[in-house]
Amino acid sequence: MSFKFFATAAKGTEGVLRDELRELRFRRVKATRGGVRFEGPASEGYRACLWSRIAMRIMVERATFACPSERALYDRVRELDLGDVLTPQHTLAVRASSSQSYLSHTQFIAQKTKDAIVDSMREDFGERSSVDIQDPDLRLFVHINRNECTLYFDMSGEPLHLRGWRARGGAAPLKETLAAAIVRLSGWTPDALFIDPMCGSGTLAIEAAALATKRAPGLGRTFGFQRWASYDHEEVTNWEKLQEEARAAVQDVKLNIVASDTSPESIALAEDNAQQAGVAIQFSARNVTNWLPEERGGWVITNPPYGHRLGNSDEAYLALDTWIAKSRGHWTFCIISGSPELDAAFLAPKRGARWHALHNGDIECKLWTIQTK
Repeated sequence: MSFKFFATAAKGTEGVLRDELRELRFRRVKATRGGVRFEGPASEGYRACLWSRIAMRIMVERATFACPSERALYDRVRELDLGDVLTPQHTLAVRASSSQSYLSHTQFIAQKTKDAIVDSMREDFGERSSVDIQDPDLRLFVHINRNECTLYFDMSGEPLHLRGWRARGGAAPLKETLAAAIVRLSGWTPDALFIDPMCGSGTLAIEAAALATKRAPGLGRTFGFQRWASYDHEEVTNWEKLQEEARAAVQDVKLNIVASDTSPESIALAEDNAQQAGVAIQFSARNVTNWLPEERGGWVITNPPYGHRLGNSDEAYLALDTWIAKSRGHWTFCIISGSPELDAAFLAPKRGARWHALHNGDIECKLWTIQTK
């Protein structure tokens, strides 16, 4: 049986997620606003959860129907047979979104959907599932666009950026999915030198290392689909086979990845994270101003502070400015910025500078790329 899947993406990363899923040989891959669609058997949803570095969630489409009114929403959801994934012993949570539709209040849409599901269960079983907002067995997403409703099941459970390796949180870490997208957007390849001189908790370097060693990002965690009623012995076997194949794909390669930060505490945290992730990275406590240009060239990929969380840091940008000006050899600098003022002062004036728009959470950012020769 073939299913329709939707991999959600941070704004600005839909294109690289599309390319990633195509490289992973998923079928009928198509980027759209907010994510990427693909199709295949249920095991393809499992495989996407296991292997996608960039997707935020993997959702499977359950139903699509006209939704011109609250009665239509309630009746059509109540007609659905969800017994393959949900029983009275399972918990659920419903979230909703709406655009250009008669039903626009997302909390009301979620409540009405939940009511229809539990009313149907009470009729069929004499009892109903409980709602658990924090840790449900089944997460449902209802999206209404132009009075057409699509109901999705979230296969991921917890968001996919939660790889399972983060020992402790950093001051302002990038989500792992966004870091993976940035590494891909940079054009870096594992045979080249990778430097992050303001690494914080090490997210960019660790994602680069996981890519280089072909370590599936989902190997260290569990997923939502494992808690569904349909996750029977056959599906357990299918999942275990995918995990075995992923473990066998991991490569033991020498990494050319180095990272630093001014904070010894951040370096200790980054080292803990790298150890948990199973990758070997050269970390050091050092100021970005102490980095000297090297003739061999490589990639500098970094997320300097830009005011929204850690306070403005002109010093970091001045140091990068000096590094770019004095660099020898072929260097590619990829710098994430959420400050239009710093962009205008340091990055936009660089010869050949180009940028890609993306979002770091709710912050509108630009990924600047500057190449030197």
